[in-house]
Amino acid sequence: MRSALPVRRCAVRRALLDVAPLRESVAFRRLWVGRVFSGFGSQMTLVAVMFQVWSATGSTVWTGAVGLAQAVPVIAFGLFAGSLVDRVDRRRFYLVTLVGQASCSALLAVQGFLGGTPVVLVLALVAVQSCFVAGGGPASRTFIPRLLPKGQLAAGLALNRIAFQGAMLLGPALGGVVVGWLGVGGCYLVDAVTFGVAFYGAFGLPAMVPEGELSRPGLRGVGDGLAFLVRNPVVRGALLTDLAATVLSMPISLFPLVNEERFGGDPRTFGLFLTAIAVGGVVASVFSGVFTRSPRPGVVMLVASAGWGVTLALFGMSVNPWLGLGFLVLAGVADTVSVVSRGALVQSHTPDALLGRVSAAEQIVGQAGPDVGNLRGGLVASATSGVTSLVGGGVLCVVAVVLVGATTPGLRRAA
Repeated sequence: MRSALPVRRCAVRRALLDVAPLRESVAFRRLWVGRVFSGFGSQMTLVAVMFQVWSATGSTVWTGAVGLAQAVPVIAFGLFAGSLVDRVDRRRFYLVTLVGQASCSALLAVQGFLGGTPVVLVLALVAVQSCFVAGGGPASRTFIPRLLPKGQLAAGLALNRIAFQGAMLLGPALGGVVVGWLGVGGCYLVDAVTFGVAFYGAFGLPAMVPEGELSRPGLRGVGDGLAFLVRNPVVRGALLTDLAATVLSMPISLFPLVNEERFGGDPRTFGLFLTAIAVGGVVASVFSGVFTRSPRPGVVMLVASAGWGVTLALFGMSVNPWLGLGFLVLAGVADTVSVVSRGALVQSHTPDALLGRVSAAEQIVGQAGPDVGNLRGGLVASATSGVTSLVGGGVLCVVAVVLVGATTPGLRRAA
């Protein structure tokens, strides 16, 4: 029994989140700390913007326009920004985008303290900030393969994921407290201050000039990136799998309907749906050693993506509301496993010279896919029912993932 104890302890350690990247890479550790603080600030700003727009208009159309102001610049300029990232020093470019984002947060703080700002101007500032995000996102995604050895790539992405999930869980609640205490201006100001920590992380990076042939300017560089996506089966299959999961089975737009049917529309239970998914994501991140050390991340991603569809179909069929929330926790687990594995596949199978453009495409898929999926879910539910939309979407997701895996053998064998 005593001899088996060290073995069990070793197995537990291997199952837990691998923090070796934080321990062994000073540059990654500083960058990660910066991402943690800026992630909390971004979630707080989203709460403040929503609160300010709703207070000024009382219209869900205007609050919906907040998401539009964030998404459109990323989709419209992302590929061009990715092409630029593959032509310049990525560290310097990232610093410029941080300055732009921090400046927008500072301007939001000023207008928040002054009051009486037209809603259109607030949304314009959000859109301008999102333009900088369209460039900063692809740039920051190119850093991890340079800072960490390939064996630690998935662990680094899992650490980024748990930082994101933590911000999603606690950031909105903290934002609400700050808005109630200091007003929207104070909340925006806190966000602006958090960029100081992000600067701390970015300044610790080495020069990040792309390796290999630099991207051609304009549409030609974008075209080269798209051609690579079409040619490379692993990267193409990874992004198609993500689209299958988000476009075909995104459930968030159906949560108000499900809450009405299962909890009588109680506002106290409405927030539990997103929280359940986030809790599952945090659990998966904490025990990410189970899958980040897998020699076959392609298989892991396919299984997790299919698991997302299965758990959402079970959520749709569940009669017991609390059991349904349990299935959402499992969906959150599947989502995080899929996202981390996909990121590791994309970054490890993309040449450094193309990484900015491919990262931009990955960011666009991650931004647009859920929005389209939520629209699809709402339209199907309005024509049929919430159960039909959830179950049908989950089944379609599984079928699409199986098709991608069956027709892309390179993805199944990818290491």
